[in-house]
Amino acid sequence: MKHILRSSFLGGLLLISLTSSAQKRFTPEWSKGIVWYQIFPERFNNGDPTNDPKAEDQDGAYPFDTTSPFQIHPWTSDWYELQPYEQRNGKDIYYNLQRRRYGGDLKGVIDKLDYIKSLGVDAIYMTPVFWSPSSHKYDALCYHHVDPTFGPDPKGDIALMEKENPLDVKTWVWTKADLLALRLIKEVHARNMRIIFDGVFNHMGVKSFAFRDVENNQQASPYAGWFSVKSWNDAAKGTTFDYNGWFGVKTLPEFKEDDHGIVAGPKQYIFNATERWMNPMDKGIKDGIDGWRLDVAYDVGHPFWKDWRKWVRSINPTAYMTAELVYPIDQTRPYLQGDEFDATMNYNFAFIMHDFFIQEKTGSSVTAFDARLRELREAFGNDVALNMQNLMNSHDATRLASAVANPDGLKFGDWGNYFSWSQKSNNKNYNARKPTASQIQTQKLIAAFQMLYLGSPMIFYGDEAGIWGGNDPDCRKPMIWEGKKYDPETHNPDQTRHEADHVEFNKVLFDWYQKFMSLRKKYKSLQLGDYATIEKNDLQRFYVFSCKYNSEEVLVLVNRSDKPIQYKNTIFEESRYKEVFSKKGLKSVTIAPMDLVVLYK
Repeated sequence: MKHILRSSFLGGLLLISLTSSAQKRFTPEWSKGIVWYQIFPERFNNGDPTNDPKAEDQDGAYPFDTTSPFQIHPWTSDWYELQPYEQRNGKDIYYNLQRRRYGGDLKGVIDKLDYIKSLGVDAIYMTPVFWSPSSHKYDALCYHHVDPTFGPDPKGDIALMEKENPLDVKTWVWTKADLLALRLIKEVHARNMRIIFDGVFNHMGVKSFAFRDVENNQQASPYAGWFSVKSWNDAAKGTTFDYNGWFGVKTLPEFKEDDHGIVAGPKQYIFNATERWMNPMDKGIKDGIDGWRLDVAYDVGHPFWKDWRKWVRSINPTAYMTAELVYPIDQTRPYLQGDEFDATMNYNFAFIMHDFFIQEKTGSSVTAFDARLRELREAFGNDVALNMQNLMNSHDATRLASAVANPDGLKFGDWGNYFSWSQKSNNKNYNARKPTASQIQTQKLIAAFQMLYLGSPMIFYGDEAGIWGGNDPDCRKPMIWEGKKYDPETHNPDQTRHEADHVEFNKVLFDWYQKFMSLRKKYKSLQLGDYATIEKNDLQRFYVFSCKYNSEEVLVLVNRSDKPIQYKNTIFEESRYKEVFSKKGLKSVTIAPMDLVVLYK
């Protein structure tokens, strides 16, 4: 009995300690409650056709084909239709989707900053922009240079870079692509927005400067200790060169780690590259990025992240650091104690939302939905909760518009299985067609909830424009722009045909996103307020919550059912609440099916 009591007591002390630690304020103030916009540069906008990548720029990237016919893919073409140049290699659609380049670049992003600002965005997260042969750029050739095909002079940039010694920061040059990245940062800041870059510090590409030198010079290479090498070329021992690739992928050689995290050589290089983009040319942090998103953070040891955070904050005390983690709360907690990250890409939020709004027969109850949100909201303290990037999809997940078109499939929270199930290449029965009007209404309800809920909503480029598609690669379609004429989607992956799905900028959907982003900006209670559940009705599938900030309060009434709900409450008796858009005082409220009403006081 004493043992049980002692264990309980110690467990209580541990819980108090964890809670206390989680409540520490260590995140930036500027990033609390803001709206994020994620951009996948290669598919966002082609602002400069003169820098379009060539076939040889893919050297080292799957499917390792630089000789088949190649051209920049038509931006407005049918996604699954093999173009004539692709048909000539005799391969299927999934082979060719990996070879496609649409020519998106940094000029394209700069040209659309006013569009992004008009939507109501506060900060941009750029997936990798560093030199890389793939379309996704998670196989970096280096971290201190922007991909030459994202800038105005690819050939000139490569010639400049060849003169450097990557180990000597003093020899590092500023290419035209690098300078364009600095212009992008400046233009973002001029619009009172922020920008963060993607740091992929677990591995590099097989064609990176460091790994190529190791392959060529083996143990004599100055980078010999950088990677997780299993064996060297040694005729006497009868061994050949072998190494660990990330998740077994040999094109992504992993950095070597010890008890202190990533070993000294690559660690110093990462630290130098980090400073370069945060304080470019030593001119001050106003010209640098505002923080980082860290790829596969779970595959880098905690000691490295602790040291790296100190380094980042020594450069910019208000820098924001968010981690890619797809872990439950208990496994996420060690990363959010104040000595590593400020937040995560909040996939747990997406899992909860998916179960409630998208699943039908297997959907969660209102009570369960509220309880799970509360658990996640309180797991790491309010300081972190306000900074969490509340997403519904990303470059690594099926588009929200297609998620709503596939209810009652696998649970999104079953991440590994759902990832494959939601890929058309793995699941022929996955519905990759254009969502129906009722499905788009579900997307609208989810988007509104995202903007009204506590935290920092993040949308993936094109959610607001109506892009649909299954998981990678279909979630990475080129952006739909107003004014462009797109071919209808008529092709299945096997090149058979279906009834035409018309592709066009969805102005109604855009206006909806914009309306709720504007609402978020207008009311501090939606950005920084205290959250409270007001009503949970499992029978009616009805949920009401409020956000309060000082004397301001916003009340959100959500109808998840297929029937209208009339809501009367004593809170209306004094006519203190008004509908946020019409400004009318209300005695009762009717909420349409799969819709919501927002009131303010």
